Amino acid sequence: MSVISKKIRNSARGQQCQVRIPGVCNRNPETVVLAHVGKGSGMGQKCDDIHATYACSACHDVIDRRVAQGSANELTIYAYEGMIRTQKLLLEQELIQVAK
Repeated sequence: MSVISKKIRNSARGQQCQVRIPGVCNRNPETVVLAHVGKGSGMGQKCDDIHATYACSACHDVIDRRVAQGSANELTIYAYEGMIRTQKLLLEQELIQVAK
């Protein structure tokens, strides 16, 4: 069962792309969505919303492999670095918390 958060998904609106693939990123906050990184626990399932990044439409197409660009390893690094930056923003927005 995936953890879904409407607040986290909605928080992507108007944000800057955190994936930032050089020569791909359109830098348009109007196209940014919450893009899941990695695979879910079963076929056809997405991972939890915490394992996602703010991605512009162009970067999202590349990390989801709808557009061929770069190696799989390179794209995984961009996606996971974007996820780390997104998690920092989610902490700042108090949409996620770390137990003390």
